[in-house]
Amino acid sequence: MTTTDLPIRPTPTTTPPARPAQSPATAERVAAAAVRSPRPPALAPRRGLGRGVVSALAQPRSVAREAAHVVRTTGRILRGNAEIAPSPRDKRFADPAWSGNPVYRRWAQLYLTTAESALRLVDDLAAGGADWREVEEARFVANALIAALAPTNTLVGNPAALKRALETGGQSLVRGFSAMCRDVLRNGGLPTQVDRSAFTVGGDLAVTPGAVVHREEAFELIQYAPSTPQVRERPLVVIPPPIGRYYFLDLAKGRSFVEYAVSQGLTVFMVSWRNPTKDQADWDLDTYAGAALSAVDVAREVTGSPDVNTVGFCAGGIIMSTVLNHLAAAGDRRVHSAGFAVTMLDFSSEAPLGAFSAPGLLSLATRTSRRRGVLPAARLGAVFSWMRPDDLIFTYVADQWLSGHDLPAFDILAWNADGTNLPAALHAQFLQVFEHNALAEAGAMTVLGTPVDLSTVEVPVFVTGALNDHLTPWSACFRTTRLLSGPSTFVLSNAGHIASLVNPPGNPKASYLTGPDAPDADTWRAGAQKRSGSWWEPWAQWVLERSGDERPAPRTAGTDHRPALGPAPGLYVHQPARTSAM
Repeated sequence: MTTTDLPIRPTPTTTPPARPAQSPATAERVAAAAVRSPRPPALAPRRGLGRGVVSALAQPRSVAREAAHVVRTTGRILRGNAEIAPSPRDKRFADPAWSGNPVYRRWAQLYLTTAESALRLVDDLAAGGADWREVEEARFVANALIAALAPTNTLVGNPAALKRALETGGQSLVRGFSAMCRDVLRNGGLPTQVDRSAFTVGGDLAVTPGAVVHREEAFELIQYAPSTPQVRERPLVVIPPPIGRYYFLDLAKGRSFVEYAVSQGLTVFMVSWRNPTKDQADWDLDTYAGAALSAVDVAREVTGSPDVNTVGFCAGGIIMSTVLNHLAAAGDRRVHSAGFAVTMLDFSSEAPLGAFSAPGLLSLATRTSRRRGVLPAARLGAVFSWMRPDDLIFTYVADQWLSGHDLPAFDILAWNADGTNLPAALHAQFLQVFEHNALAEAGAMTVLGTPVDLSTVEVPVFVTGALNDHLTPWSACFRTTRLLSGPSTFVLSNAGHIASLVNPPGNPKASYLTGPDAPDADTWRAGAQKRSGSWWEPWAQWVLERSGDERPAPRTAGTDHRPALGPAPGLYVHQPARTSAM
């Protein structure tokens, strides 16, 4: 019997009304897999994707072959002698009805056959030498259609939901219909992913003790309280992405990058970006790079250190690269070393984001954000959801709308739902970076009055990628070590994009790869060695070696001349996406 392995998503349990509890490790993995990445090129996928689809269908031999295959296989399915079964990993078809009921079994087989043929058309397009961006466009549309047309997205095609309706006396249908109406009215027609009321920022999330020591229009700067009697002389400044709140780096205790960094004896400063509205439509890379430079200067002032170490996450790494470029041009040594976590600076690499590279789509995205003044948080969320439709949309259609289950309560999902806007000017520049690979091409753009030439950056860098990252492929992250000219260390985590960042030590399944300096990703991988644990551990060792001597930990945040303005997590992290900020 042939098993068909298509994109996988979980479905509701068939044992109502209670749901079996997940282990903490499983819950964390599922939640981390079901979040978007805080990535720069945010686009609206509703228009401009026809190029790849047309190319995939304009393959007469491939289309004829797959059409004939579907017809032949359909005949075998209807006769009951087709040996086709879902992959055991495909939880959509876990209910026994899919194998025991002849109608459901045939339905699943027809769906899997058609889906496989659609994906083979895309593979043929790639094998035929089509531009990889067209291939990604076709793959995006194919995956979205395949996910949407799954029988489990309908009540009659979801035996688990039908059983739950019978066993709850129809109450699950009432709850599901209510959830659907709520989402149509309040969530843009997409299912809600998490019960945000279960978490409070500053109470359950973003709880590492600290204080705001600086506030200006674009950001607040948080200084975290030491947890060791001695701290290192050189502070660490963390630059999170301007998309999403910073506290994915400070979730619950034991799951916080900030908490871990502080425990290593580092004095940690965190940038907390303001949530922009249309009044900040003109904020651009100059604004954000200038803010990052201001954060560096405040950390230097508070600690008395002449320089700092930095680490930029995702698009925060893009911002930090422009700061480093500016400092290098001026011979300024305020930054001693820099980390880049799942950051792409070279956008020439093949990646799923190529699906949004059509000039018409880029132009539409630019016009949309310019007209509104911002790219709204809801639009950003929808884009990333459609990049992972099984995990981020149809899991919840089946779970909440059809089965009427309560919303899950995971900290990482709560963060994911707490979106932020993107200023129109910054959005346009991110699209420029995406379309023209402007960071990798010397002189293609100017930030802080300095033409960007990343080869002039000579500070030591620590770069991480994620092996299963579908948004910033690890090989593209590796390219950062080649674009910059200083000594570099690259570490590859075994997880996905967000799971690699929320990756505290102690997980027995966590691992990472380390390897020698290499000219390209393939050569590096060939010589890399697997190690147990989290990349946080080698990063901590690396940054501690560059953090100076120990000294007594400060008793209070700030200084006499720069007193604390209030406790962490500050004010800006609470600004809603739809209202103007302070």
